[in-house]
Amino acid sequence: MRYINIASPVEDNELIQGCLRQDRKYQEAVFRRYAGKLMVVSLRYARHRMEAEDILQDAFIRIFDHIDQFQGKGSLEGWMRRIVVNTALKNIDKKSFSNEIIGLETAAEDTSGALPSVFSQLHEEELLQLIQQLPDGYRIVFNMYAIEGYSHAEISALLGIQESTSRSQLVKARKMLQSQILEIQKVAV
Repeated sequence: MRYINIASPVEDNELIQGCLRQDRKYQEAVFRRYAGKLMVVSLRYARHRMEAEDILQDAFIRIFDHIDQFQGKGSLEGWMRRIVVNTALKNIDKKSFSNEIIGLETAAEDTSGALPSVFSQLHEEELLQLIQQLPDGYRIVFNMYAIEGYSHAEISALLGIQESTSRSQLVKARKMLQSQILEIQKVAV
């Protein structure tokens, strides 16, 4: 039995071939190589770590079940990221988008001057915590648009919402994040 060392230069293609044969050693090597990066994606969509772990587990099951559908267009990591995002989206109640009303319309408008200095002082974990605190609809749209690079049309199609709802959720998410960052700045001063 050969142990696959992920630190060695094992190419993704070799890992894929091993996974196609349903070889557990290769599946474990894929998991070890990519689980950390994919967990970060999962955490952005989840409300807490346990939910993120569930999303990641479900995503890896889908990855291994559908590895034969990877066509080599783009990177394996990018293909797996999409599966993680889609898995996270399937775990979210679509009704939450239409039912979320937070009343941020009164949030401070002139926050642009404060953001760059505060933003640069935030650690990645702190920013992730702020994103996780967003209501579901805001968090999902913010992640898909600002981080994953989906267009509002794509978000609309994937979530079954109107493009205007996607835009509105993004604006509200940004305002809420700005407000949270301003609070951090006030405490730091």
